[in-house]
Amino acid sequence: MEEQIHLLRHRLFGASSEKRRKTQAESDSVQLSLFNEAEVEADAQSSEETGEADTKAPSEDVETETITYERRKPRAVRERDAWLYQGEADEVVEYRLSDDERVCPKCAGELHEMSREITRRVKIIPAQMKKVEYVRYVYACRHCEAQDVETPVVRAPTPKPVQAKSLATPEAVAYVMTKKFVDGMPLYRQEQQFARHGYPLSRQTLANWVVHAAETWLEPLYAKLRQVLLAQRYLHADETTLQVLHEAGRAAQTQSYMWVYRSGTDEPPVVLYDYQETRNAEHPQRFLAGFQGYLHVDGYAGYEGLPDVTLAGCWAHARRKFDEALKAVPPKERKGKTAAEAIAWRKPTCASLTTSHTPRSPRTFQTSKE
Repeated sequence: MEEQIHLLRHRLFGASSEKRRKTQAESDSVQLSLFNEAEVEADAQSSEETGEADTKAPSEDVETETITYERRKPRAVRERDAWLYQGEADEVVEYRLSDDERVCPKCAGELHEMSREITRRVKIIPAQMKKVEYVRYVYACRHCEAQDVETPVVRAPTPKPVQAKSLATPEAVAYVMTKKFVDGMPLYRQEQQFARHGYPLSRQTLANWVVHAAETWLEPLYAKLRQVLLAQRYLHADETTLQVLHEAGRAAQTQSYMWVYRSGTDEPPVVLYDYQETRNAEHPQRFLAGFQGYLHVDGYAGYEGLPDVTLAGCWAHARRKFDEALKAVPPKERKGKTAAEAIAWRKPTCASLTTSHTPRSPRTFQTSKE
């Protein structure tokens, strides 16, 4: 009874995660970044100049001292900006003196080119939107027309449209889907963005593009990736809750589940998501039908009973049970408990785990069995 009380008190008032607590400075930084990210992330002591060093001499009125120590020699190009100088430039802008300006200010002689100073900067060109007009020419035969013969009509070939009677081009659909799923920009914000450029594309139109592209282009790719995934020997699986708004026949507060299946470090890496309304065991049984190998999962019973599948447990989930048992004991009495010894022994083991499938030594297998 006392252990249950201690555990309940910890669940109510203690930390709900085993992760390291953030310091006050870290918490303040995260909170501030919601509103003034630029000010928080900016480094006032940092300079983006990549070609020149600070050569200002100390003032004669300031007292100075000489300090001798070793430090890394300053470089003309900082390491974090080195990528800017790799490869050829996309655009070169040259600044030269005109013939009238090539006059020496001292003797009025003609100036010649002595050297070049090169600096690279980043130029961003906003996305361009165009109204593209496709003109398709139609041809007929004058000889057949003269002979009063039924004239064949020949049309110039044109690319197949993305969707029949649609305004979309492949570039437009790819842009909308990238902004939504990669950059996290909802369709209503894209609708506003397009309106600012003078293109009144409604979110319903954009949604139709996304759905059609998913059904036409991505579903076959998803099916192929699933074949590749099930052919591997090691897989990972997990499920998490989520809420879907405005789902037909279900309240917004109803819990749904997103199941995720992924490969290990085998090539090629594959990660697939499977949305389901419930957490029933039938979902992994259906998705993993035909898979034969090792499945790394938590202790959820829904993964049990998969044919030709060997379940591999998770050390992190196993540790939580010992951690929970230890929290049920008063702090002064935790030392020497079996749970404390188990956590102390398993902690370095969990930290040393890798995701590689390289052959392990006999000693490693022995440690795992212990």
